Amino acid sequence: MKDTENHTLSFDDYDEMINPRPEECDFDRIVEAALSRRGFLGGVLAFGSFAAVGGGFSPAEAASNRFAFEAIGTSVADDVVVPPGFKAEVLVRWGDPLWSDAQEFDHATRGTAASQERAFGDNTDGMDVFFHNGKTLLVVNNEYTNRDILWGNNPDAKPASDDDIAKGMMAHGVSVVEIANTDGKWHIVKDSPYNRRITPNTEMELTGPAAGHDLMKTAADPAGKKALGTWNNCGNGATPWGTYLACEENFNGYFSSSEDVQDDNPKSITPEMKRYGVSTKDWGYGWAKIDERFDVAKHANEPNRAGYVVEIDPSDPNSNPKKRTALGRFKHENAETVINNDGRVVIYMGDDERGEFLYRYVSNGVYAAGVDTDELMENGTLSVAKFNENGTGAWIPLTPETTGLGSQAEIQIHTRQAASAVGATTMDRPEWVAANPKEAEIYCCLTNNKNRGVKTNAGGDETPAMGPNPREKNNYGQIVRWRPDAGDHTTPGFTWDLYVLAGNPTVHSDAYAGSSNVNADNMFNSPDGLAFDANGLLWIQTDGSYKNEGDFAGQGNNQMLAGDPVTGEIRRFLVGPKECEVTGLCWSPDRRTMFVGIQHPGERGDSHWPEGGDAVPRSAIITVTRDDGGLLG
Repeated sequence: MKDTENHTLSFDDYDEMINPRPEECDFDRIVEAALSRRGFLGGVLAFGSFAAVGGGFSPAEAASNRFAFEAIGTSVADDVVVPPGFKAEVLVRWGDPLWSDAQEFDHATRGTAASQERAFGDNTDGMDVFFHNGKTLLVVNNEYTNRDILWGNNPDAKPASDDDIAKGMMAHGVSVVEIANTDGKWHIVKDSPYNRRITPNTEMELTGPAAGHDLMKTAADPAGKKALGTWNNCGNGATPWGTYLACEENFNGYFSSSEDVQDDNPKSITPEMKRYGVSTKDWGYGWAKIDERFDVAKHANEPNRAGYVVEIDPSDPNSNPKKRTALGRFKHENAETVINNDGRVVIYMGDDERGEFLYRYVSNGVYAAGVDTDELMENGTLSVAKFNENGTGAWIPLTPETTGLGSQAEIQIHTRQAASAVGATTMDRPEWVAANPKEAEIYCCLTNNKNRGVKTNAGGDETPAMGPNPREKNNYGQIVRWRPDAGDHTTPGFTWDLYVLAGNPTVHSDAYAGSSNVNADNMFNSPDGLAFDANGLLWIQTDGSYKNEGDFAGQGNNQMLAGDPVTGEIRRFLVGPKECEVTGLCWSPDRRTMFVGIQHPGERGDSHWPEGGDAVPRSAIITVTRDDGGLLG
C-alpha cells in the first residue's frame, strides 16, 4: 500500500502511525533467549522430524529430483523472467474491458467510474480457476488500487472529482471472467454470460452467528442481514462444491469520521474499532465523501459488516455473494479448505497483521457431493492456535465459555478480542495457508514482523521471540508447518516445525542468514503467497523488499520459488518486474498452464510493465507454459 503523503507506508505501517503501540522488550535479552530456545547454530536452523519422515512420497521419489525446471537467478529487470523452456504471457490487465461495448483502457485518464465498473479490476491477488459446462472461469481478487497511479493524471495525484473517487471504488472487489485457449494462447472471452464485476456496491447476504445481531444492524439494513460490497480482498480459497472464497483483509483503511477530531480520543472511534485499525482518517481513498456508510460517526456498525470470508458462485452470475461470519472477522489472508476423513469441512485462515493469530474452522456437518452445502460454513467451531516451545500445539475453541464474551455472535464480530482472551500465540503476520495434497500437513507463510520482541500487537498482547516466531525484528519471514494429531484435522492437538527461515546468508552469519535450505542461489524475503500443485511441490510467492541492498542485497525483485516438502530444497522459478508483488497462483484444468498474479508493478514510480515505453504500469494475470506443451504442476 502506498499513501500519497507517506509514500513508503505499508498497510500495517499506516495503522501503526495512526495507533502507535508501546515498545515492549529489550532487544539483546530477547535475541539471546530466542537463539537459545530454537537451537540456532551458526545461523542455521536444525530441522525437526517432518523433513525426516518423508511425507507421502516413496524413498525413490524423495531421492529423485522433482523439479522439472532449471533454477534461475535474481533479476532487477522490468519484466517477468522464467526458466529456459518456459514462456510467460499477459492474459488480462487492470482496465481491460470484459464486454465489447466497454471502453478500452485510457492511459491518459485511467478511465472513469463507469468504464472501470465494466473492466478488469486493479491489483490482482488471490485467484482460482473453475470449469463449468465446458467453460473455464477465472475468478480474481482485486485487492486495492495504487492511488498515485489511478489518479496520476491529476497534478497532485489525488481525486479531482467524485467520479475519481468512484473510479477507485470500482477498481476494488472481484473479477469473474471466462477465458479460453485458442491455438495454444489464452484470452478472455468478452461478453460471456459468466463475466461479472463484484464491487463495493454489490449486494451480499450475511450468514452465520453474527447475521441479525444488533452490532450488524444499520439504518439501511435494520435486520442486519444484507451488506453492500466487498473490498481489499487478499488471498482466496475454493470449495469442493465449486465456489470461490474471497477474503476481506485491510477493510479498515476505507472508513473515516466526520466528527471533530481535535480530541485525542474521538468518541466515534470505539476500542473495538481501534483493535481493527479503524480511525478518523482513511488511507486516502475518500469513500465517505461519496457514500456516508463509510463515515463511522454516522454509521458506527458499518465496519462490523466487513472483514469476513465471502463465498461467491462463479457459475451463477445472478447469485448474491455470502459473507460467512462463522469463519470470524479479522484481516483475512486466505482460506484453505480441507475435507477431513470424516467428511467435515476444515478451513485454515491467517490474520495478516503483525502479532495476530492463526485460526481453524471445523463444520458441524459433513460434505457429500450433490447435497446442500449452505450450512457447512454457517454452523461450526472456530478455534485459534496456541504453539508450544516443545514443537506441539493446540487449537483453542472460541466460545462464550473460553473467551468470556457474551455470545457466539460477539465472538464472530470481535474475533481478535476473543483470540487475545484465550492467550493464543501472536504470529509474524500469518498470510497464505496451504494444505499438502500428499500428506496431512499444513504450511503457513509468516511473512515478516519488524515489531517481534519490540512492540505489542494492536490488542496489547506481548510478542516475544519464541516458538514459530524465533527472531526479533524479523524482516525476512519464515514458513511454519504443522501436522494434526493422528492425521485428523479436527483434533485439538498438532505438532509443528519450520520448513524454512528466509534470510540473507551473503550478509549475515547468524539467525538472519536463514535456515540450512537457504543459500546465495535461492535466497528471498517475505514469503506471502503459498500453494501446492498436484504433485506436492510447494510454490512460494514473495511480497517483500526489492531494494536489493543492505540486508536485502542480492535478492532482486519479488519472485516465485518451488519447494520440496520432503527434502526441503527450494528453487527460484520466476521473478517479477520492478516494484511488484508476485501473488495469486492456480492451474488450468489440464495442468498445462500456470496462472500467476503480478500486483502493483511500479508502485513507487519505477515501472512501465507490462506495456513498456511511457505506459501506465498495470497489475495483470500472466500465463506460464512450457515450450513443449508439457504439464506444469
